[in-house]
Amino acid sequence: MRPHRHPWQIGAAVAGLLLASSVMLFRIFAADGGGSPTTTSIGDFTTLTTSTTESTDGANTTDVTVPGTTTSTTIGPEAFSQWSDSRLVGAPYGTEVEGLLTFRGNPTRTYYGEGPVPDAPDLKWTYPDTAMCSTSTDLGVTSTWCGNGWTGQPVIWEREDRVTELIFGAYDGRLHFLDADTGNRTRSPILTGDIIKGTPTIDPDGYPIVYFGSRDNKIRAVALDRSDPVVIWEFDATGTGRWNDDWDSSPLIMNDYMFEGGENSIYYIFKLNRSYDSLGLVSLTPEVVFEMETWTDQLLSAIGSEYPAVSVENSTAMYEGRVYFANSGGRVIGLDITGLEVGNDPEVVFDYWVGDDVDATIFVDKEGFIYVSAEYERYLPRARELGQLIKLDPYKPDDPWVWGMYSLTDSPNKGGLWSTPALGDGVIYAVTHKGYLVAVDQATGEELWVYTLSPGSWSSPAIVANQLIVASNDGLLRRFDLRDPRRPQLVWSFKVGTGSVEATPAVWKGMIYVGNRDGFMYGIGEFDG
Repeated sequence: MRPHRHPWQIGAAVAGLLLASSVMLFRIFAADGGGSPTTTSIGDFTTLTTSTTESTDGANTTDVTVPGTTTSTTIGPEAFSQWSDSRLVGAPYGTEVEGLLTFRGNPTRTYYGEGPVPDAPDLKWTYPDTAMCSTSTDLGVTSTWCGNGWTGQPVIWEREDRVTELIFGAYDGRLHFLDADTGNRTRSPILTGDIIKGTPTIDPDGYPIVYFGSRDNKIRAVALDRSDPVVIWEFDATGTGRWNDDWDSSPLIMNDYMFEGGENSIYYIFKLNRSYDSLGLVSLTPEVVFEMETWTDQLLSAIGSEYPAVSVENSTAMYEGRVYFANSGGRVIGLDITGLEVGNDPEVVFDYWVGDDVDATIFVDKEGFIYVSAEYERYLPRARELGQLIKLDPYKPDDPWVWGMYSLTDSPNKGGLWSTPALGDGVIYAVTHKGYLVAVDQATGEELWVYTLSPGSWSSPAIVANQLIVASNDGLLRRFDLRDPRRPQLVWSFKVGTGSVEATPAVWKGMIYVGNRDGFMYGIGEFDG
């Protein structure tokens, strides 16, 4: 745990509450490492340049890594155990409910499921009988959407009646409930007004509730203690904020609070007020206790008018009294929430611009370093300077950059990462949009190993039982052995369905569950023959 420090803020207009100035200063100082970075002032920005030569020959280029020097941080004796301490890194989401309960499993976004992993994969079931499809309008364009896309990870829990239940949202606009062993429906689906892209969250404290969002502008809470699931609360963001109407983020639940960002570019904290009524049925009466506009005029000016998105599409990460999230303008924000339960507003303690869209979820290691994955589609100088997988020390706000891995392209080819990397044993495994699986040294940022997947891969890799599970855009699911974490070895590859796989697989007790854009969810287990 890091010692509590006096909050440092970069000037921003934060819902008129946190700061008085409307001018935000983005600052970056590089670590003194292999890229030999220097600082250069450009107006209100301080940016860095490096002497590294980068390959930019379009979609077929290889990822280049520029290592920096890892900064050391003192871990103090005090722990913010009530707000996700370091012991949760790589561990399940609490002890009340057994399962994979949210996107990337826990508040630090570093738990990926429970083994074993199939040695000889075999298709056990397909759901449903006909493809899950519907029409949806996105930024004025109406088209047919099928199956499960980004992020699309199912969640799993072990019910008291010994049923292992799989819950996921799909592009048919429904939240589905299945017996994870058989693929049979356990409850009637919940129908919404549009597609569901994100990953639900099962209440980690034992309340029979699942939380999820939809493109119909609503985020919902569904009670699971009735004969059929019932929506007991919804929050409608229609007419608020900027950009779009999705709720892609997987809600984070902690201490009766829900932390959630919307594609309306506003970040919310809800007090849930969970309880049980006189009949013993679960209830809740949420109220917004904090609301933050994540854009500023300077950010909008910096990203330009061609792609002015500033939506929050990643899921909140929490570590020792802080939450971290980012928006599509590339603004990475850290809030101190330690005073939340006594009525104090969160304070901005970290505010940093990485130069391009951050849809992938930030994750945190045991020492409190954060890892940010950015897309490369605006082609701005800042993104070329910092990298697309970036390690940051949020406790050094004047000098947070540790290292950056680069995944660059020339316009109009897009680069960077849409997927959230997996944290292994001293190694980070990242999937790039260009179609590479890259092993990166956690301390130095050195590129250790590269494996070619397929371009347009957005699914996030998972590490379970020392095995790396990776799905790619071509519909292939792969397993790599990590006995040597710096040199993964391919064990098998398995074709899933007939379409592309954008969704993140869920791995649980011998099974792998993953959705496909062909319209179906697949359960994959051990070959019986």
